Amino acid sequence: MSEPGVTGPAEPGQPGEAGQPGEADQAGPLKRIGFIGLGSQGAPMARRIIGAGYPMTLWARRPATLEAFAGTTAATAGSPAELAAASDLVCICVVGDADVEEVVAGPRGVLAGLRPGSVLAVHSTVHPGTCQRLAGQARARRAALVDAPVSGGAPAAGKGRLLVMAGGEPGTVERCRPVFETYGDPVVHLGPVGSGQLAKLLNNILFTANLATAASALTLAQSLGVDPGRLAGVIGHGSGDSFALGRITAAGGTLGRIAAHAGPLLRKDVRLIAGLADEAGAPAGAVLAAAEAALARMGQP
Repeated sequence: MSEPGVTGPAEPGQPGEAGQPGEADQAGPLKRIGFIGLGSQGAPMARRIIGAGYPMTLWARRPATLEAFAGTTAATAGSPAELAAASDLVCICVVGDADVEEVVAGPRGVLAGLRPGSVLAVHSTVHPGTCQRLAGQARARRAALVDAPVSGGAPAAGKGRLLVMAGGEPGTVERCRPVFETYGDPVVHLGPVGSGQLAKLLNNILFTANLATAASALTLAQSLGVDPGRLAGVIGHGSGDSFALGRITAAGGTLGRIAAHAGPLLRKDVRLIAGLADEAGAPAGAVLAAAEAALARMGQP
C-alpha cells in the first residue's frame, strides 16, 4: 500500500458549495475511487476495484483493517474529507444510518472534501431518507449521490457477483456502473435516490419472513416424525425450496447460528421497512407478520 499523499479537503467558501441538480451527471468518467468500510463485505469489494486497475484511496475508523491492503497499490487518507478530495467516486460500506452520517456529514467527513462532479455511493443498508437528505447536501457541492446497497455477502463480493440495487439519476448511475460491475452482477437501476434502499429492505424482509416459514416447516416435520434434515434435502429439489431454507440447513437446521451473526441486522432492516410502510399507510400484510415471527425465534423481537 502506497504512502499517504492525497490532497487536502476543500475549504468552506470555495467553488462547489452551490450548484444545480444534475450538474454531476454531465461530468466525465469516474477514475479515482475512494472506499470506506472494509468489513467482511467491503474489503473484497475494495479488492475487486483495485484488481480492475483503478487508483484507490482507503480510510478506516479501525486502522487495523488497512493492514490487509499493505501489499496493494492503494493509498490511505488521514480522514474521509481527504479521501473525498482525492476521489472521483467515494464508496461507503459501513453498517447503519449513524455510521453513514458520521463518515459523510461528520467533522472532516466526506462532504467536507467532496469535489464538484464527483459521486458518493452508499452501499450500506439504511433508511431511504438518509440517502435523500445526504444527496441534497452533495448537490449543494455540485456532486451527486447514488444509493447502491448490495446483497450476496463476502463470497459473492469476492467473485464479483454481488447484486447491486441502485437509486439515483440515470446518468449518475451509468457513470458508476463500470466500477460497480467490478464487484456486482447484476447492477440494477431501480429509480431515484432511495429506490435502491427500498428494494434492499423489501428483499431483507422477505428473506426474514422466509426464515420463519422454513424453520416452522422443519419444526412441524419433527413433530410429525419426519427427520428435518432429510426433509430439507428433499425440499431442496422441490417447489418449496428457498434460499432461506438453504441457509437454515447450512447452519445446522436451526436459526441459532443465523441469529448470532445476522439477527440484529435483520431486526434493523425489518424495523426500517415496517416504519416506512406505516408512514405511507401501506398494509405490510403477511410478510411483516412472518418476519416478526422469525425475529422472535431468533430472540430479536
